[in-house]
Amino acid sequence: MNKKQKKMLIRIILAAVMLIVLHFIPADGIVRFVLYLIPYLVIGYDILRKAFRGILNKQIFDENFLMAVATIGAIAVAVTGSGDYTEAIAVMLFYQIGELFQSYAVGKSRRNITALMDIRPDYANVWRDDRLVQVDPEEVETGTVIVVQPGEKIPIDGIVEEGSSSLNTGALTGESLPRDVKEGDEVISGCINMTGVLKIRTTKEFGESTVSKILELVENSSSRKSRSENFISRFAKYYTPAVCGSAVILAVLPPLVRMLVLSASPEWGVWVYRALTFLVISCPCALVISIPLSFFAGIGGASREGILVKGSNYLEALSKARYVVFDKTGTLTQGVFQVNGVHHGSMEEEKLLEYAALAESASSHPISKSLRQAYGREPDRKRVCDVKEIGGHGVTARIDGIPVAAGNDKLMRQLNIPYKECHSAGTIVHMAVNGEYAGHIVISDVLKPNAGKAIRALKGAGVVKTVMLTGDGKKAAEQTAEELGIDEVYSELLPGDKVAKVEELLAEKPAKAKLVFVGDGINDAPVLGRADIGIAMGAMGSDAAIEAADVVLMDDDPMKIAKGIRISRKCLRIVHENIVFALGVKFLCLILGAVGIADMWLAIFADVGVMILAVLNAVRALFVRKL
Repeated sequence: MNKKQKKMLIRIILAAVMLIVLHFIPADGIVRFVLYLIPYLVIGYDILRKAFRGILNKQIFDENFLMAVATIGAIAVAVTGSGDYTEAIAVMLFYQIGELFQSYAVGKSRRNITALMDIRPDYANVWRDDRLVQVDPEEVETGTVIVVQPGEKIPIDGIVEEGSSSLNTGALTGESLPRDVKEGDEVISGCINMTGVLKIRTTKEFGESTVSKILELVENSSSRKSRSENFISRFAKYYTPAVCGSAVILAVLPPLVRMLVLSASPEWGVWVYRALTFLVISCPCALVISIPLSFFAGIGGASREGILVKGSNYLEALSKARYVVFDKTGTLTQGVFQVNGVHHGSMEEEKLLEYAALAESASSHPISKSLRQAYGREPDRKRVCDVKEIGGHGVTARIDGIPVAAGNDKLMRQLNIPYKECHSAGTIVHMAVNGEYAGHIVISDVLKPNAGKAIRALKGAGVVKTVMLTGDGKKAAEQTAEELGIDEVYSELLPGDKVAKVEELLAEKPAKAKLVFVGDGINDAPVLGRADIGIAMGAMGSDAAIEAADVVLMDDDPMKIAKGIRISRKCLRIVHENIVFALGVKFLCLILGAVGIADMWLAIFADVGVMILAVLNAVRALFVRKL
């Protein structure tokens, strides 16, 4: 418990003891009123103060106002001899017990989430004046060599310059298995170094590093409210004044009817008591507290699994996902390309690979990297000039003054160069040297281990159609789709074609169904923004894709998509349970209170009891069942 909660607990105990003692002290009239007023003010002074401030700020209708009016009215009824002081004080006492319980439950869930996301590093180790000193990570510039010792968090993204170790990536990815790293490997901030000492050259500033991006996403997630949260806000805005008006009518109209129409005793005390009971029952705490808490817990539970959701509106949309569209490279495949063969070459294989590596030397695309890797050494870029990249086709360049073209069959047709079809599956890079066809290079990507399992898991989660979009050739794309069990595949697409295809799919799907696009590259950013929900790969994915996405998978595992959908549906199920339960109990008790069956004690359950049960149900969203 924090200091505020401890103080409240002391007030509750003190007021309860005083109430018990007063039960055994005989007193009447003004003495009895003053004696019972003391425990009432001990337990309720803060509620009265908040209600008074609300009136001054013209924000009258909230739970504090309802409790103040109800309990002051109950005391007034007791003064007239028609009620009991004990009831009024007990209502405030149990309301405060409920508030304390709710405060503790909410605080505990927030602490759990904070602990799950406790990845912010406190310092970075750098060499200064021949000694290792700890500095604020925000002071470390890009290109600085930092030292991470066993047990410490990696503070900033970078590349290992010296050393090898195992990293605990659980806080980022939800993956329990450690990741081994060595010299030359890229590492991201937030991971815990488990074994060896690592020297890391930073590649980003702290504000742009992975850990900062994650913390920013989680901190800002509450600002993007779901339709359910907005509904509750609008509902409370109209509901509270409506029940206050209803309570006034209940207190005034029946007595007037009895007096003027039936010529009977008005029984003001009875109907005022029923109206006060009506007010206590009507307090909307359960809804106002539990609905945002459900989404907060759902986002926290997803974060623990390495699924970062940027807002509760996206979590709600994800629960309605029925169509999932994938980019291929880096999403369903590892983005690790290998040269598997050189066919129909009119020159030596090594020379053809040299031309291909030089032509692609300025590109960071995985296919370009595989060509340079097959060449076996770093290309001399001074030999290359006039490089032109033609989107969706390939590149042209001059190498040692000789015109060279490397790309797909579209590039060959554009250059009017006859080429030979390849019957092997994979990405085909056709080569033309000095205007003549020189052969083609077959490059294959490697599927992610969980890719096929991920597609099956999506089907099990209720996804009705899976689609793959790729710039690869038709043969390679169809082979990948068949191997993974994907329903539809569209190949040889330019970046603009992917957007157009997603537009078509959005037009075809039912209005309530949501379309998810999953990608990782810079060219996927427009599609991620256009889809109902964009999911980006956070480890290998580009910054542009992560910025454009609504959900980020920290370990690039496509299995997490189905898990994210299941988490969102559990969260929405809890939200709907709380709405139905809270409103159902409220309206039933309101009717019972209006006809005189429910008293103040039932009113306390309808308010405090429902709130406690709804909060406990909301916290369940924090815990995720393993798939």
